[in-house]
Amino acid sequence: MLLYLLRRLVLAVAIVVLAVTLLFVMIHAVPGDPASIMLGPRATPEQRALLHETMGLDRPLPVQIVTFFADVVRGDMGTDVFTQRPVSRIVFGEMPYTIVLILTSITWAALVGIPLGCYSAIRRNSLIDKFIGVFSVGTIAIPSFVMAVYALLIFAVMLGWLPAIGAGEGFWDRVRHLILPAFAVGVGWVGYISRIVRASMLEVMGESHVRMARAFGLPERRIILRYALRLAILPTVTVLGVGMAHLLSAAVFAEVVFARPGLGALIVNAVGTRNYPVVMGTVLVTTALFVISTTLSDLINAALDPRVRESL
Repeated sequence: MLLYLLRRLVLAVAIVVLAVTLLFVMIHAVPGDPASIMLGPRATPEQRALLHETMGLDRPLPVQIVTFFADVVRGDMGTDVFTQRPVSRIVFGEMPYTIVLILTSITWAALVGIPLGCYSAIRRNSLIDKFIGVFSVGTIAIPSFVMAVYALLIFAVMLGWLPAIGAGEGFWDRVRHLILPAFAVGVGWVGYISRIVRASMLEVMGESHVRMARAFGLPERRIILRYALRLAILPTVTVLGVGMAHLLSAAVFAEVVFARPGLGALIVNAVGTRNYPVVMGTVLVTTALFVISTTLSDLINAALDPRVRESL
């Protein structure tokens, strides 16, 4: 297990370095001079050259990349070119909003999707199974940003049940502001999770250990919860870990539509103003979150399935 963790750690570091390097190159390929945006159209060439030198943009791109990672190792992600605040303070100040949104979205989606998929597998080919199938495919097909816009129009504008924008002040006010964004981000995952659980349950229900449990006369409820669902949920855990990237992208739309603070809104604003230090700091943190989530999903699989632990 220790060797497995070590391999995962090395792979995680390699993924973060590669992803951040590629995105570093891509963000510098975006048209637009950050010095011209910051200083305005009346800036002189000398002023733009001085700002380029201050931001390190006058150096070759490989040197900028190496310098960036060297600063990150020392705990320095740069300085916001507009406010002169440390990028780490800005990013980690916005990160809790995004993490809470993602965890809330995936939690309610799993709490709804897993029972739906399990019940659909138990009642295979029934009218309820067909209804759940249509419902699942329908939720998967609707993009999160479309769901966010319609949820905003219906529940906030037309009905006035929930607040439309912002993150709120105080615990219960923040909960009310979180409902619509979490619904918009997680609704597509309800159908996705239910389909995965249903397929896994149908496969597991035909395995020998389930048939043997029935032969011994164990209650059907115990067979489903302890012997079938425990194995059928493993693909769902893996998908949820890998799906962190999709959840982060969905959170970007939700944070923009609902005017919420978070990493998504932060990176959109930073890209628009060519604020390279904030962009790279946000990309670094989001990539690390993705890698951490996939690693945790692998560890949970190893804890739930003895066959995974034996193969390590």
